[in-house]
Amino acid sequence: MSEDILLSAQKRDVLGKQVKKLRNEGHTPAVIHERGKDSVHVSVPALEFKKAFGSAGKHHAIKLDVGGKKYTTIIKEVVNAPASSTIQHAVFQAIKEDEKVTTQVPLKLVGEIPAERASLLVLKNLDHITIEALPKDLIDIVEVDATQLAEVGNKLHISDINLPSTITIKDDPEHVIATVEMPKDQIAEADAALEEQKAQEGITEEAEAAEGEGAEGEAPAGEEPAKSDEAKPAEEPKE
Repeated sequence: MSEDILLSAQKRDVLGKQVKKLRNEGHTPAVIHERGKDSVHVSVPALEFKKAFGSAGKHHAIKLDVGGKKYTTIIKEVVNAPASSTIQHAVFQAIKEDEKVTTQVPLKLVGEIPAERASLLVLKNLDHITIEALPKDLIDIVEVDATQLAEVGNKLHISDINLPSTITIKDDPEHVIATVEMPKDQIAEADAALEEQKAQEGITEEAEAAEGEGAEGEAPAGEEPAKSDEAKPAEEPKE
């Protein structure tokens, strides 16, 4: 994002449960944390903050003007009302233009994915990665080439991400971003086919075994069955 995001704020003395009045008046209570200094409690117009947060997320610098004092900040935390998209509180982190900052940036798979054309399932294991960069070098999104995902078992790792040298990825390079798996319905079909094949093989083996047992008592073609000793006439005893 090339354009600066600007936001005006006012210092506030209202703290604790009393901030409910600020919210009712259309303001979002917030706090600015700055390393080595006391935190500054402020309020920002709710609609303007929501718009700024939608553009900057937690990965792009915001120029914050508090009664004429300028801060370069990033949003570190946003608290929503329960079961609502209404923002109840925000935390800004003051940063310096010449110091690197660490923040999270969303991941996006790009390119035509062969595995999806083959009706396979592509599971995305990560939605964000942690990067470190100067404020001017922060990016809005990290795009990952997913065209190599073609077969079951194929994976994308953080090491597959290509970023400018001004940005450092802080996560484990071996962490899996996405993997290709076979859909459950295809697994069920494959299992059923395998069971049917085994059943057919079992029937064939039983038939062959039964045929073999029957053949053991049969004489070869053209020969008479051998007579047992019991069938021979008894010899007369010699005197």
